Amino acid sequence: MPRPANPLVRESLLDAGMTLFHSQGFNAVGIKEITDRAGVPKGSFYSYFDSKSAFAAEVLKKYWAGIVRRHTAVLRDETTPPARRLTLFFEALTREHAEHGFALGCLVGNLALELSDDNREARRELTVIMDHWSRLLAACLADAGGESSVAGSDDVVDLASMLIESWEGAVMRGQIDRSSVPYDRFLATSLPRLLGARAPAVQGRRAP
Repeated sequence: MPRPANPLVRESLLDAGMTLFHSQGFNAVGIKEITDRAGVPKGSFYSYFDSKSAFAAEVLKKYWAGIVRRHTAVLRDETTPPARRLTLFFEALTREHAEHGFALGCLVGNLALELSDDNREARRELTVIMDHWSRLLAACLADAGGESSVAGSDDVVDLASMLIESWEGAVMRGQIDRSSVPYDRFLATSLPRLLGARAPAVQGRRAP
């Protein structure tokens, strides 16, 4: 009779995968490295996940859930103007990336560039995450209504997508340079231009 699945083992595998994929990439990491880091036998991996791609999908889901939990409440804070909420959201992400010297980048963006069409489960999860992210930003933008602080697009979903695309480009450049400069440029220039407003000045961050 097979042993029942242990949720603690599953979470340990996901945590190990998230750390390894974020620091080394998807293709550079093997199943044995994941199970070794999680402290479980290699054979146990397939008791929890059908494939490495299915595993990556769950890692992405966990990674994104963490971002939602830590950072998206500000987007729904009706006591703060929508443009300011967006600035606070991206500033919080910037601080998190700074904790790793801007070396790791965004796991969503990293795997989007690395995963092939064969990794169907993981790529489907990337689509789900991008759609959810766009909806979160679009809902915040929609709150602006007729405010002059957010202008220039009748379609807030398109504008939300543009914000994400600009952000991910800044993250990639920051990862290459190991520098806050692309993040500062996004916050001080790209974000306010996309919003059609002048965002609060970025203070206290300099290139390493």
